[in-house]
Amino acid sequence: MHHTVDIDHLRYRYPDGPVVLDDISLHINAGERVALVGPNGAGKSTLMLHLNGLLRAESGVLRLCGVELADSTLRAVRRAVGLVFQNPDDQLFSPTVFDDVAFGPIYQGCPEAEVRARVRDALAAVHMEAYIQRVSHHLSVGEKKRIAIATVLSMDPEILVLDEPTAGLDPQARRNFIRLLAELPQTMLVATHDLALVREICPRTLILDGGRIAADGRTKKILADRKLLARHGLSAD
Repeated sequence: MHHTVDIDHLRYRYPDGPVVLDDISLHINAGERVALVGPNGAGKSTLMLHLNGLLRAESGVLRLCGVELADSTLRAVRRAVGLVFQNPDDQLFSPTVFDDVAFGPIYQGCPEAEVRARVRDALAAVHMEAYIQRVSHHLSVGEKKRIAIATVLSMDPEILVLDEPTAGLDPQARRNFIRLLAELPQTMLVATHDLALVREICPRTLILDGGRIAADGRTKKILADRKLLARHGLSAD
């Protein structure tokens, strides 16, 4: 089994600020679904931004799909890693759904016929084919979140990195969205406070607290350990 994500001794401090990630080592196999949980300010979003080079560590090594992250490999890494932000409005900025989902493949230089095929496939994967000509900012939050995922699926990533994917959804939209995530074949790293989502789709859970990995194991075991959860500001209920 090859590792899709290899992180060794990653350390990051904000300019003139505190250390936010402190000696993080993490290995994720192809096809794994891993939850990243922990209190606010634990470093979850910071870690995710490293995975496609939006932030760069002061020390440590990051390898994604076998490619070490460096200036020369940034484009290859960004193709491999699809980062889906918590707020879909950070990801959707074009006049129509088609334009949003086509943006990545066009930027990659795909020919027009391939762009269209990729847009169709990405929208089909999130069950939004009928929305291709719709205006993105008129959609509901749940619909926008699906389109935001399609905008990274059109780049054909091996890894999906999702930040609080169920935030802001009503119960029905949330259930549908969890079902959608369960269908997607990519390796997944999901940062979330939604432990019911974790229980449903992520067999493995990491607890990040104070910039360090405090626990890494089977989700069932970690979510059953009330003392461990309480120690890191989490509740299983």
